[in-house]
Amino acid sequence: DTGSTYLCPSTKALVLCTQKAFRMAELENIQNLRENFKKQNKSCFILGASGATGKELLKEILKQQLFSNVTIIGRRKLTFDEVAYQNVNQQVVDFEKLDEYSAAFQGHDIGFCCLGTTKAKGGADGLVRVDRDYVCMSAELAKTGGCKHFLLVSSSGADKHSIFFILKIKGEAEVKIEELNFDRCTIFKPAVILCDREESRPLEWCARKILGCLSHVMSITALSVPVSTLARAMVNNVVIQSDKKVELLENKDIHMIGNQHETKTS
Repeated sequence: DTGSTYLCPSTKALVLCTQKAFRMAELENIQNLRENFKKQNKSCFILGASGATGKELLKEILKQQLFSNVTIIGRRKLTFDEVAYQNVNQQVVDFEKLDEYSAAFQGHDIGFCCLGTTKAKGGADGLVRVDRDYVCMSAELAKTGGCKHFLLVSSSGADKHSIFFILKIKGEAEVKIEELNFDRCTIFKPAVILCDREESRPLEWCARKILGCLSHVMSITALSVPVSTLARAMVNNVVIQSDKKVELLENKDIHMIGNQHETKTS
């Protein structure tokens, strides 16, 4: 006896059928939730749409067509060639004078925040400004402007008491966002995000390559998440009702919410 569990063919077939039935029911449920959500004619804004996560999020939002109005808020106007992006509104703001652009944050039901930089790119001061100050100031304006549900991309391990500078700053941002008392606040805490960034992040690039290879031979849902899964989890989270005012979603939760099939299979 090696300690392994043996399943006879008939039992295996039953397990597979049960799993497939569960998946089909789960899919039908999320599709119903999306259809019901569409009827509410909600509007949303995205912060950080020029970054890897923000780009994928905008793509997913337009794919699902859940919102009657989609606005991206950033420091410069973005150029899109695809027809799907033609109705996306853009608001250009100066994050150093954000209180002068409060109008950009008014009238949105849902707010997605994917703002973030690196210490290498902006220095310690730049990271504090972007990952904490810009995020928190934007959230404050969104709350004042009527935003009901605010979704923030933070990081696994983020904690205001962390000895690691980046995680400490992100943890401080999480606390401030929670204190704003949105009707609903969802904080995503992904591990390594598997994506292709335009900017150079050597250590992250190495980690993505290693984890990307390992993902083909073993489950590493605790260590990484594809950017497409993260984006889909953010959009799915909006339509899934919750009785919690504040949700902290760790990497495994992001995989669970984001890995729901988009189309039924025969």
